[in-house]
Amino acid sequence: MTPTTNAARAKGPLVWGDMDQRELDDAYDQEVYAPNRDLVVKRRQDASDRARAVLGPPQRVAYGESDYERLDIFRCAKPNAPVNVFIHGGAWIRNKAADYALQAEPLTRAGAHAVFIDFINVEQAGGSLMPMYEQVSRAIAWAWRNAESFGGDRNRFYISGHSSGSHLGGCVLTTGWAEQGLPENFCKGALLASGMYDLAPVRLSKRSAYVTFTDAMVEKLSALRHLDGLHTPLIVAHGTRETPEFQRQTRDFAAAVRAAGKPVELIVGEAYNHFELCETLGNPYGVLGRAMLSQMELR
Repeated sequence: MTPTTNAARAKGPLVWGDMDQRELDDAYDQEVYAPNRDLVVKRRQDASDRARAVLGPPQRVAYGESDYERLDIFRCAKPNAPVNVFIHGGAWIRNKAADYALQAEPLTRAGAHAVFIDFINVEQAGGSLMPMYEQVSRAIAWAWRNAESFGGDRNRFYISGHSSGSHLGGCVLTTGWAEQGLPENFCKGALLASGMYDLAPVRLSKRSAYVTFTDAMVEKLSALRHLDGLHTPLIVAHGTRETPEFQRQTRDFAAAVRAAGKPVELIVGEAYNHFELCETLGNPYGVLGRAMLSQMELR
């Protein structure tokens, strides 16, 4: 799929693959390929409000010293239950844990605790992605180490993420876990949807207007380059109506993980764009909701 606005435009010099600068910029701008973004986001936020009305407010916990370092815990009724920690997306600059509470209802109904992380955004961090990565790593380590404090079973610990949250999740699963002193098998499975796993092309896109990419950051935070540190079975997913780069990044990451001899499943959401696919995490019969519950061996 190509935006119709590009149909009659003369192609410029190639910047990445067969894309010129305009095409690459568009390929890292979800709204170009998902003009209904605002409608889907409003729908997700309203559904999250309804989920909180049904489930009650989450337990709000600090996992670090800064005001940014907080997480929401929705507890299920079962003791010693599995835990799923979600890392939200938003191009590294927007959204918060509360925007995704709709996903807590199918998890808690199925007998799992649902944890949602808040963390600093890239603008608050002065253009660096490193504070986000470090905070998400600490949050996941806190949830694993303190699972028993909210009735969780650290031996059934799972991670899910979307978009830039999947990017951060991939980094934690390849490098962050070791830096936090976690055992290599701490996470029993992860579902990463619509993510980025190599920052080289992202650096060349218009996202560099608000992210201060450096060689060290690109190397450190490209999960594709650190697969020797991956010890978690993965499900990765993309929609067929997402940007070409988000589809390629997911396919290439899945292929690289498979080539490294590590377990990975690729899910392709037919006719879903970037935001619509994420919405299915809140539905136990949705593309991603079903996959998440199945991975956790829940019904």
